[in-house]
Amino acid sequence: MRDALRAVIDPELGDNIVDLGMVTGVDVSAAGVIEVGVALTIAGCPLRSQLEHDVTSRLASLPGVASVQVRMGEMDAAGRAEVMSRARWKARQNAPETGIDATTRILAVGSGKGGVGKSSVTVNLAVALARRGLTVGVLDADIWGFSVPRLLGMDGGIEARQGKMIPLELPVGSGLLKVLSMGFLADEDRAIMWRGLVLNRAVQQFLEDAEWGTLDYLLVDLPPGTGDVQMGLARMLPRTELLIVTTPPVAAQKVASRAADMARRGYLRVAGVIENMSDFTCEHGTTYRLFGSGGGGRLAREIGVPLIGNVPIHPEVASGGDSGSPVALGDGELAGIFAELARVVAEEVAPVIETSGCTARLLDQIAEAVSGEPVVAPPV
Repeated sequence: MRDALRAVIDPELGDNIVDLGMVTGVDVSAAGVIEVGVALTIAGCPLRSQLEHDVTSRLASLPGVASVQVRMGEMDAAGRAEVMSRARWKARQNAPETGIDATTRILAVGSGKGGVGKSSVTVNLAVALARRGLTVGVLDADIWGFSVPRLLGMDGGIEARQGKMIPLELPVGSGLLKVLSMGFLADEDRAIMWRGLVLNRAVQQFLEDAEWGTLDYLLVDLPPGTGDVQMGLARMLPRTELLIVTTPPVAAQKVASRAADMARRGYLRVAGVIENMSDFTCEHGTTYRLFGSGGGGRLAREIGVPLIGNVPIHPEVASGGDSGSPVALGDGELAGIFAELARVVAEEVAPVIETSGCTARLLDQIAEAVSGEPVVAPPV
C-alpha cells in the first residue's frame, strides 16, 4: 500500500506524497475500506482534486480494496516548512545542466535590498580577482536594473556561435573577465517590464545557452530581494555560494539576514559578508561613520560566517563606476582594499578548486592503468 501511495507525485513539489510527509494516516477496515489522510501545504491548493483522484485510483487498483476515502487536511507551519525543505532538496538533486564547468567556484552577490552598492562590489571584486591572473565570469542577473556593462565600461552586442551566446571579454592584467548582461541586449534607459517567471528564464538562458568556457570564478550580481531569480539560481546552480553585501545600519543588516535565510533554505552555503559604505574619511583625515558602524560584523556573527572585509565611502568608487573604470583597476588605497577582499575570497573563503588532486588525477591513473604507459601532463 505504501508503494502505491509513493506512486502519487505532487507535480508542484516534484516528489511522492509519502516521502514528502503528506500522508498523515492510513486505516484499513476488515471490509476492505481504506481511509487515507493527506495534508496539503495550504487548504486551497489548486492540485487538491488531482491529488485526491490519484490517491483514490492508485489504492482502488489494489486487490481486496472495496472503496477508498481520502480525508484532505492542511499542514501546520512546522509540517509545511519540513515538506518545503524536502522539495528544495529534491530540486537541488535534479539540477539541470548548464554551461558552467564543474570546477568553477560560483559566488552569487546578494543584499536583500537595493541601494547598498552590491553591483559596484561585484564588479570591483571581479576585477580584483582577475588581477590575480584568474578567469572570472560576471553574470548580471539583475535583469530589471542591470548596471554591470556601464560599471565596466563595456558595450556591444552578444554574438552567438552554434546556438550559444558568447560572453563579452575584458582583459585585466594577466587575467580575464567574461561578462553577460541584459545591458548588452537592451537600452539602459528603457524599462524592462517582465514578470518573475520570464526573468528567471532569462537568467536560465545566460547559464544554459552561453559558452562560458573555463572559469575560475563566476560572480552573479543578484537583483535586490529574495524572489524568483534567487530561488531559480538555487535550483539551476545548487553549488552556488552566497556573498552578502550590507551597510552599517541595523536596518540593512536585518534585511540582509533574510538573504542568508533564503540561501540556507535553498541549501546554498553562505560564504561571507562584505560591509560596504563603512565610513568616510575627509581630506583632513577625520573619519566619520555616516551610517553607523558594525552592521557587517554583527550580521557575520549572527549567521556564523566570516566578515570578508569593509569598503569605505569614497567618491572615487562612484566616479569610477560612472566612467566605466572600476577603482580596483588602479593602484591606490581603494584598489588595495578590493585586492585584499579578493585575496580573502581566493585563499580563505572560496579557493579555486585544484582538479589535479582529485578527479583529474584519478582519470590519469585510470588511463595509465589501461595503456600501461605513464600519462605525461601537458606543460603549464
